[in-house]
Amino acid sequence: MLDALREPRAAGTLDALRGSLLQLGAVVVAFSGGVDSALLARVAHDTLGEDAVLSVTAVSPSLAPSELVDCRRLASEWGLRWAAVETHEVSRPGYTANGGDRCYHCKSELMAALAPLAAARAATIVLGVNLDDLGDHRPGQRAATEAGARFPYVEAGFTKDAVRNAAKSLGLDVWDKPAAACLASRVPYGTPVTLGTLGRVADAEERLHSLGFRQVRVRHYGELARLEFDIGELERAVATRMAIVDAVHAAGYAYVTLDLEGFRSGNLNQALVPRP
Repeated sequence: MLDALREPRAAGTLDALRGSLLQLGAVVVAFSGGVDSALLARVAHDTLGEDAVLSVTAVSPSLAPSELVDCRRLASEWGLRWAAVETHEVSRPGYTANGGDRCYHCKSELMAALAPLAAARAATIVLGVNLDDLGDHRPGQRAATEAGARFPYVEAGFTKDAVRNAAKSLGLDVWDKPAAACLASRVPYGTPVTLGTLGRVADAEERLHSLGFRQVRVRHYGELARLEFDIGELERAVATRMAIVDAVHAAGYAYVTLDLEGFRSGNLNQALVPRP
């Protein structure tokens, strides 16, 4: 199924995206507040109308608190029909064990939460997966397709850059929002995901954001935090190192390290690739 999605029907235009949504008629958008899901929710709302679109944010310890704030703000500003639902992926052994298929269990929980809402509205669940996402290790995509979800960006030929460019063309302030991901993505595979770990990571990242850093990852290694900043912010990170150390210590980490390679989305996935 995922292999078939790698052959888009169009070339990354808003008209193509609107066409894909019109074919579905009514949708439930998995709305995390990032640029991908935000643009999808906005275009769906503008194309299909308020009554045909429900944007839903899954709330759990895996979601950074600031992301929920953004979802609520955007829904209010854009007039979206919006709901928040609790998900319980942290109660799934396959998720907390944190194997290479963790995202499958997370997305299965999301689909289970969204399915009744979609059924009640005779709607299709849609996710903000784009063509670039298909090339990464994303077992959650398999869980979504198994549940009957659709990926309008893939069908319309959107890459990540096309998503950001479209959001910018519509004047949406999320167009350059830094990439975000489930907080469990900060935990190396094989290290159990616990409520305490997720809370510590969230706390540390919120403190670093308060220091003015936009793109931050706190990779969790027990008592040690490995920090990733955008390459352009590494010099400032070194210059303000004591404030950073104090912030991360305050979140509960004993040791603080700086990754000189900078921020790389999904870099913990490298552990799943066999070395030559």
